[in-house]
Amino acid sequence: MPILDIEMKRRKGAVKGRECRNHSLNTKLTATEAAAVDAAAESEGKAVGEWLRDLALRELADGNRQLQSLAVMGEIAALRLLLINTLEPLLRGDKMTVEQFKEMLRYVKANKRKAAEDVLASYAERSAEQI
Repeated sequence: MPILDIEMKRRKGAVKGRECRNHSLNTKLTATEAAAVDAAAESEGKAVGEWLRDLALRELADGNRQLQSLAVMGEIAALRLLLINTLEPLLRGDKMTVEQFKEMLRYVKANKRKAAEDVLASYAERSAEQI
């Protein structure tokens, strides 16, 4: 019995503080796809609906991770560009002035994102070919 009249009963199994899940999404699968989904859900000890919900929500969160991955890859690409473009002349015995080095840093800063996108696209392309 509620202490105050304004208290409401929660339905059994409802999680306090979480809005009610009352929207459904559906899709059609082949028998093979459905069997794979069933097996994946069972391997994690989850019901198919729970497994699919977790997968969909994780995919939404991955969008943020992809941006972080691009940022990390950009910095790795920057290091690669810097090393390749500065070590080659030094290995030939050439000297690099401070101004040349600063220009190299400007070049790296301007091109690191494109280089990172190219590397990630290359990996995605290879993954797609394997499927």
